[in-house]
Amino acid sequence: MGNSKSGALSKEILEDLQLNTKFTEEELCAWYQSFLKECPSGRISRKEFESIYGKFFPDADPKAYAQHVFRSFDTNSDGTLDFKEYVVALHMTTGGKPTQKLEWAFSLYDVDGNGTISKSEVLEIVMAIFKMISPEDVKLLPDDENTPEKRAEKIWAYFGKKDDDKLTEQEFIEGTMANKDILRLIQYEPQKVKEKIKEKKP
Repeated sequence: MGNSKSGALSKEILEDLQLNTKFTEEELCAWYQSFLKECPSGRISRKEFESIYGKFFPDADPKAYAQHVFRSFDTNSDGTLDFKEYVVALHMTTGGKPTQKLEWAFSLYDVDGNGTISKSEVLEIVMAIFKMISPEDVKLLPDDENTPEKRAEKIWAYFGKKDDDKLTEQEFIEGTMANKDILRLIQYEPQKVKEKIKEKKP
């Protein structure tokens, strides 16, 4: 593994990432160098990922959410992310196509990985999201979505599901594409919350 080529990104991985993400060769090579500085082994453990993720949210508790994000991108379930999995994660969460983002969101919410989502899984992810919302922002949320339970209830109601029903990936993607409210409720974007509040001010 740790041969003399470890400081350079292999041509195959580079071409694959350029094809499947919006990043340029320069960006990918620069990221790879900084990735190796942070993680000389070429892999990120869950703990390291949580620590990196935490830097993006200094005023919140993103640990639970980071664990779910990590799980959804650890495609081979080996408990680490390699550079390719890491870049795909960045791409999906920042600039992927809407359907790609929703495929990723489905895998995030499918906590046990059985191919369907239950109401309790929705609640588990929503609770992790709420840990990252500041108390000030929570106060500004509408009454019917200002707790994890209310928000999970609202999401589930939008899909027209009974409490013990399951949601398939196709239903999840089609339902979310058809309803902007679901998209807003399943995501964590604090900036968007703040922008919406500014728009509402007279």
